[in-house]
Amino acid sequence: MTAQTSLTSRLADEIVDLIVDGGLRPGDALESSRALAQRFEVTTPTVREALRRLEATDVVQFRHGSGTYVGAGFERRMVVNQHAGRDSIEELIATRLLLEPSIAAEAARCRTDVDLEVLEGALTNALTPQRGDERPALHFHVAVAAATGNRLVAETLEALLHLRSREQVQIRHRYDDRERDHAEHEQILEAIRVGDADRASELTSSHLQSIRDVLVDGSAGKGAK
Repeated sequence: MTAQTSLTSRLADEIVDLIVDGGLRPGDALESSRALAQRFEVTTPTVREALRRLEATDVVQFRHGSGTYVGAGFERRMVVNQHAGRDSIEELIATRLLLEPSIAAEAARCRTDVDLEVLEGALTNALTPQRGDERPALHFHVAVAAATGNRLVAETLEALLHLRSREQVQIRHRYDDRERDHAEHEQILEAIRVGDADRASELTSSHLQSIRDVLVDGSAGKGAK
């Protein structure tokens, strides 16, 4: 770790402390980069680099022409290191196969009416193209994890998908059929809706296994993620 990297890391921690000590919440505005530089007696570029580090985990958000704000990631207990070594696509799918069938089963046992509304919204959002300046639509599989009622489970899966976002993009490019993907998600949602834990687990496993088969075997099949 270079001296500059160490300084940036410490500054990022100090900015987080400032947020905590100030009682700021997601959506609250931070001081300007210039004001932070004066406060911590560093250069403005160093502040901006520290803020970019915090932006990577959604602890802060930049709003063009408005300023820097506390992000939703500030309240997350699970964070990701986007600079860690990359795993293969196959390892990502294998990991998801270990986790998500059980998560879907638990969602079927614990889901509420509100959870079902969120899941339905996630399905709709997945079919709606997103503008470049918008945050991605709620990930269906993260919404399933949230329906377990266990916040840490949802944050764990969200962190995994965020951390491996590059691999997720590759999966979409190599295995891309929104209609099939949507249909399979609808089946999973219906199993969760009726509280059929075994069916929800089976469908989720089949959904991910079909993706892995295409990616590993290179066969001509489609379906997104």
